[in-house]
Amino acid sequence: MSKLVTDTAMVLAAGLGKRMRPLTATQPKPMVRVAGKPLLDHALDRLAEAGVAKAVVNVHYLGDAIIAHVKERAKPAVTISDERGLLMETGGGLVKAADLLPDPFFSVNSDNIWLDGPFDAFSELSHAWDPEKMDALLLLVPHTGARNFRGKGDFHMNGAGRLIRRRSGRVAPFIFTGVQLASKRLLRDAPAGPFSTNLLWDRAMEEGRLYGVAFNGEWFEVGNPQSIRPTEAALSGA
Repeated sequence: MSKLVTDTAMVLAAGLGKRMRPLTATQPKPMVRVAGKPLLDHALDRLAEAGVAKAVVNVHYLGDAIIAHVKERAKPAVTISDERGLLMETGGGLVKAADLLPDPFFSVNSDNIWLDGPFDAFSELSHAWDPEKMDALLLLVPHTGARNFRGKGDFHMNGAGRLIRRRSGRVAPFIFTGVQLASKRLLRDAPAGPFSTNLLWDRAMEEGRLYGVAFNGEWFEVGNPQSIRPTEAALSGA
């Protein structure tokens, strides 16, 4: 497996965590503990294990708790993108942090947990990355590898890896894990203020530059308090 194409990841940790209430009444969602450690540490530890040296972590809701928690962390070394004044959503968060990010960069949601297959997720993305063709490469998992997931899926993927969204009334075979590798070209001409990454993905899809790679590990959606116990049970048996 090839070496990593970038040494930096954006970790999206600024959300309000409404679906995780009441656990998020007094703490931000990334600080909710699963299997003995905060969700944020699961993501940061995976980055460190893969050799990603730097992480840009954005904060908004109860952001002081996250800032204090990562202050002494060395691997990866953490820089804060401060959204305490205005929550920028996923796309706006990437744009706000753009000056702190190289080209390309990894992006990771702070509320997902995964177990790598034969290769770690970041090596898999790096191996499949083609900057000439791609603005973003999404790590996708089939339904068989998705724990706690009850949705209809997100994307269809053709043999070349190009993505289209799930059609209305249908089930799509692949689910976005919250992990991607993106070019800064994806962020060009972005709107001001808060907006979803979906806006950037839609443009990339129209231009044939949104791709995916199928993940060979297991992925856990940890979106609400009810998902914590089954996730911990699965991890303890791993």
